[in-house]
Amino acid sequence: EPRVLLVAPLSGHHATLLRDTVRSMVQHHEVFVTDWRDARIVPLSEGLFHLDDYVRYVIEFLQSLGPDVHVMSVCQPTVPVLCAVSLMAANNDPHRPKSMIMMGGPIDTRVNPSSVNNYATKHTTEWFEQHVISRVPAKYPGFGRRVYPGFLQHYGFVAMNPGHHAKSHWEFFLDMLKGDGAYAETHRKFYDEYNAVLDLDAAYYLETIQRVFQEFRLPRGVMEVSGEKVVPAAIHDVGLMTVEGELDDISCPGQTHAAHGLCANIPDSRRKHLLVEGCGHYGIFSGSRWRNIVYPSITAFIAAERQLTTKPAASKSIARAVSA
Repeated sequence: EPRVLLVAPLSGHHATLLRDTVRSMVQHHEVFVTDWRDARIVPLSEGLFHLDDYVRYVIEFLQSLGPDVHVMSVCQPTVPVLCAVSLMAANNDPHRPKSMIMMGGPIDTRVNPSSVNNYATKHTTEWFEQHVISRVPAKYPGFGRRVYPGFLQHYGFVAMNPGHHAKSHWEFFLDMLKGDGAYAETHRKFYDEYNAVLDLDAAYYLETIQRVFQEFRLPRGVMEVSGEKVVPAAIHDVGLMTVEGELDDISCPGQTHAAHGLCANIPDSRRKHLLVEGCGHYGIFSGSRWRNIVYPSITAFIAAERQLTTKPAASKSIARAVSA
């Protein structure tokens, strides 16, 4: 089975938000998932967590899994994953992945900006530091650490579509009155995950706001990681698939597709873009559209990339070993 590193968002929710994603992926793939720690439980003595650390972790994960791996990033990690693969390509790292699948991420938020993007550019980094950063209280292991609290991220998501959430809860109430347990359980499971939030280290959060959403460093060609310049054009032998939802109001259509323009030296034969009609942000990785439209397309892309990059001699060797 093809190996897939699924890089979960570190944007206020636990990796369990991708439960439906993983449930589908494990049918035909060997799946590895990043499980980011809640900053409130990390002692201050372990140091801060920066955006550059995130990129270096992704590189380490890919190196530990070996070259025969496909990396899939959902939402926020599309930027650090593209940075990681760019650095690996520039350094001719033999463990670079076979392909990248990027879904609903902020590669270039200058394209079709959403209310989230406008909110980030409307305020300065200093404003965010003063108004949304707090310290972990004494009852947690991370006491004293400066964080962006998860409950603020949850509040922000709900505030974007209050009518949608109100309607959802009202329908849940009606389902309970009718005794429709199946629909009520679906609602309950979704909000169990949606409400499960975590705190982000303030250094990482503020750097992401500044470098990704305010200064657009990656699409402008000025992104650096630990002093090393990120050059996506260095990628030439890694497949690229982008997925966007037509109705995505967090990472609007066009923002993820921008990766194709940055990765100018990937052959056209190894590129694919999927725009899912009538689909919002969460629908591209969870729900019926994910299962019936997105997942089959990703599976076909990975299979094509695997066939393209697998050496026949290696396949025969494996076949002999198994038969023996």
